[in-house]
Amino acid sequence: MLHLLVADGNDRAGRETHLSVCDKTSAETYAGILHALAPDAVCHLVAPADAGAVLPRALSDCDALVLTGSTLHVEDGGPAVTRQCDLVRAALEAGVPVFGSCWGVQVAATIAGGRAARNPRGPEYGLARAITRTQAGADHPLLVGRPPAWDAPAIHDDAVVEPPPGSTVLAGNDRLDVQAIEIRLGDGVFWGTQYHPELDLDEVAAMLRLSAEGVVQAGLCPDEAALHAYVDALRDLHGDPEGRADLAWRLGVAAEVLAPERRRREIANFLDRLVRPRRRP
Repeated sequence: MLHLLVADGNDRAGRETHLSVCDKTSAETYAGILHALAPDAVCHLVAPADAGAVLPRALSDCDALVLTGSTLHVEDGGPAVTRQCDLVRAALEAGVPVFGSCWGVQVAATIAGGRAARNPRGPEYGLARAITRTQAGADHPLLVGRPPAWDAPAIHDDAVVEPPPGSTVLAGNDRLDVQAIEIRLGDGVFWGTQYHPELDLDEVAAMLRLSAEGVVQAGLCPDEAALHAYVDALRDLHGDPEGRADLAWRLGVAAEVLAPERRRREIANFLDRLVRPRRRP
C-alpha cells in the first residue's frame, strides 16, 4: 500500500474559491487521480498554507508528497508561502519523492535556489501549446509516453524564470523554457510540470471563468463574452469528447489533452518510475 501526502497549495480563501467553481478542492482532484492510477494508494490531505496545519501522517511514513496548484505567488512571500516551502524542503531532505504542478514547481525551484516570478513572455491560459523535450529530457522517465510535441492544460501568470543550480530542465515551449523539470535536494527528488496534467477540461473551463479579466488583459480574447463562449465550448467538449469532433477541431484540442490516460502521463510516471521503486518497507 502506498501512502501519499497531498498538499493543497491554496490558502483558505483560495480553497473556498476553487471549491465554489469546481465542487472539489485542488487536493481532492489530485487524490482522486492518484487513487485511480494507484488503487492501492491511500491519500492523506493537508493544507500547509494554514497556520497550525498538522500533517495527517508523518513524512517519514509517506511514500511521496504531491503539491497542487495555487493562487498564491512565491515572490509575495509571507507565512502561507513559507510554510509550504518548509514542507517541500523537509520532504526532499528526508528523501521523500515530491511531485508538483504549476505552484508546486515554483515552490520546489525556489527552495533549491532558483527563482519564480511573473513570466516575462506572458501567461498561459487554457492550454500550453507545442511542448517539447530538451536534450536532457529526451529519455527522462517523467516524460515516457509523450510524443515529440504535445499540448497540456495550463493556467499561470508566474513560472520558474531561473532554474535552480544543478536542476535538469526537461521540457519547454515558446512561451516558457521550464515546462517540466527535475530537482534534487538532499536525498530527495522532485519531478514536476508547470502545466497541469491533473486537470480535466471542465476544471480548466471553471478556472478560466475565474480568470476572465486576466485572459482579456493578456489579449487572448477580445472581451469576456468571447472568453465565456470559449469556456462553454471547452465544457461541452469535456462532456462528449468522442462525439464532439467539431469542437475538438475548432479548439485545437488533440488526444494528448482529451484522453485522460495521456493527459496524466507525468503523474502515472511519477508513481510507477520514482515512487514505487523507492517505496519504503
